[in-house]
Amino acid sequence: MVPLAMVLLLAACGSDEPAPTPPQVVAPSSAPPAIAPTAALEPAAAVAAMSDADLAGQVLMPYAYGDGATTVDKLAAAGNQSIAGVDTPAEMVAKFHLGGLILVAFAPDDPTGATNPATNVDNPQQVRALTDGLQTAARQLPGGAPLLIGTDQEYGVVTRVRTGVTLLPAAMAFGAAGKPALTKAAWGAAGEELAAMGINLNFAPVADTLGPQGNAVIGSRAFGGDPATNAAQTRAAVQGLEGAGVTAALKHFPGHGHTTGDSHDDLPIVKQSADQWKKQDRPPFESGIDAGAGVVMSGHLDVESLDKGVAATFSHKIMTDVLRKDLGFKGVAITDAMNMAPAMKWPAGEAAVRALNAGNDMLLMPPDLTAARDGILAGLQDGSLKRARLTEAVTRILTLKKRQAAKPQPALTTLDSPAHHQAVSAADAASITLLRGACGGPLITGPVTVTASDGRETARATLVKALQEAGMTVQAAGGKIVHLVGYGDKTIDLSPDAAVTVIMDTPYLLTQAKSPALLATYSSSPLSLQALAAVIAGKAKAPGRSPVPVGKLPATAC
Repeated sequence: MVPLAMVLLLAACGSDEPAPTPPQVVAPSSAPPAIAPTAALEPAAAVAAMSDADLAGQVLMPYAYGDGATTVDKLAAAGNQSIAGVDTPAEMVAKFHLGGLILVAFAPDDPTGATNPATNVDNPQQVRALTDGLQTAARQLPGGAPLLIGTDQEYGVVTRVRTGVTLLPAAMAFGAAGKPALTKAAWGAAGEELAAMGINLNFAPVADTLGPQGNAVIGSRAFGGDPATNAAQTRAAVQGLEGAGVTAALKHFPGHGHTTGDSHDDLPIVKQSADQWKKQDRPPFESGIDAGAGVVMSGHLDVESLDKGVAATFSHKIMTDVLRKDLGFKGVAITDAMNMAPAMKWPAGEAAVRALNAGNDMLLMPPDLTAARDGILAGLQDGSLKRARLTEAVTRILTLKKRQAAKPQPALTTLDSPAHHQAVSAADAASITLLRGACGGPLITGPVTVTASDGRETARATLVKALQEAGMTVQAAGGKIVHLVGYGDKTIDLSPDAAVTVIMDTPYLLTQAKSPALLATYSSSPLSLQALAAVIAGKAKAPGRSPVPVGKLPATAC
C-alpha cells in the first residue's frame, strides 16, 4: 500500500513549524499510477486508501499514562503496558494508529474521577510539550493524520488543567447570569487557551437539562433546569469554543439531567415520555448542533421513550435515527467512556462493534485497547461490522480534522491573560445570586471572619484576600461570619450565628441555612470569589437568578 502524506491535515496538530514536504517516490514504469498525496485528497479518498488497521485505529481515543509523550516513569509505563502493551503514549499512537487521545487527571472530588485512573496534565507548558510530542508521533504513521486531542475542561468540578489558565465558573453560573454574549466571550477565551496547549477537542459544554429532582453527577455542570435558557447557553458556549479553533462536544446525548442515577456506576433509567424529552432535553442539543458543534457524546442512559432497555450508546434508534436523521447531525459521534459500568456489559471488542453499529464514530477510553482494536478487525472479517459503517465513521473523523487544519495555534502567552480575565470576570459578576438579604449596600459591616466546610481552605483563603482587597477588615475569629459551602457537602454544617452563607455549587442546600443573607456563586473559581467579595462589600449588586428551583426561596431576592 502506498503511504499517504496527509499534509492537508497537519496544520491541525498545532505545530509552530511548517509541515514537512512529503518525499517524492518514483514508481517503476510497470507500477500503477501513484495515489495523489492527501494534500489533494478529500477525506473519502484518503479513507479509501487506508488499511483495516488504519481504519480501526482512527476510531479509537484511549487515555494514556504519563506526562510526556516519549518519556514516562516506571509507574506510568506499567499503566500503559496494562492497557496497550507499550511503555509510552507515543508508542501507543504508533502501535494502534490512533485517531485521538484524551488527556485525563484523577481527582478524588471529581464526579468523573472513577474513570480517570491516570493523570497526565500538570501545567500548560507540560501539556503543550505533551501534545506536541503526540502529534509528532502521529505524523510518523502511514497517512500522517493529526490526532484529535481531547479533554474534559468543563470548568467547575470537572476541570483537568487547573493551574496557569483562566478558570471559568461552572456551567450553572452562566445559567444564573443569563447573558449568552458573556458566555460566548468566556468560552472563547477558554478555547484560545486550550488551543494554545494543543488541545483541539473539548468535551464540553454539558447540554443536559436538570429535572426538578436534580442530579448529583451532573449538578452544576449543567446550565440549569430551563430548556430554553439551556439552549441559548449551549449555543453560546459552542460558538465560543468553535470560534477559537477548538471542537465542542455536546454531552450527554440524549440527556442525563432527568435521572438521579450515575452512569459511571450503573445504567440510569430516564422515564420521560417522548413528548417530555422533546420539550425538555432535546432543545439544548438541537441548539448546539445548529451552532456548529463538531462532536456529540453519547450517554450510557436508558431513555425508555426512545429505546427502552438499551443504553443510548448502543442504540441505533438514538444514535442514528434520532441524532442523524431527526436532528440532522453530520459531525462525529463519540461514546462516553467505554470503561464505565454500562459499557463493560460486554467484552471490549464486542462493545466496540456494538457502539460503532449503533452510529458512534469514535470510542472513548476503551478498557482494553488491544481487545477493542482486535474486535473491530474481527468484526470486519466476520461481517458483524460492515466496512461501509467503519469507513463512514473515519470519513467523518478526517472531515473534522480537515476542518481544524487551517486554524492557527495561539501562543502560550495567551493563557491567563488580562483580556481573558476580563471576559470571564464579566460572566462571574453577572452570575452572583442573592436569594435572601438586602439588594443594596454591604451585606455585612465591621470585621469579618470567613469559615468553610472541610476541604475548602483554598476557597476560604481566596475569599479572605478578595474581601481585603475590597476594603473589608477580615480577622481569624470574632468577626461576622461568612460561611462557604462547596461541592460534595451534604449539609450546611455551620453555626446559626453566620451572617452570610454562600454555596459554591448547586444552591439546593441553601434551604437549610438560617443566615439573614444567602448567596450562590455556583463555583469556587478565583474570579467567582472576587465577584462574591464585591457583592458582600457592597461594591456590586448580585444580578444573577438561580437557574434551578431552591425550595421556597425565590430565584433572586433582588
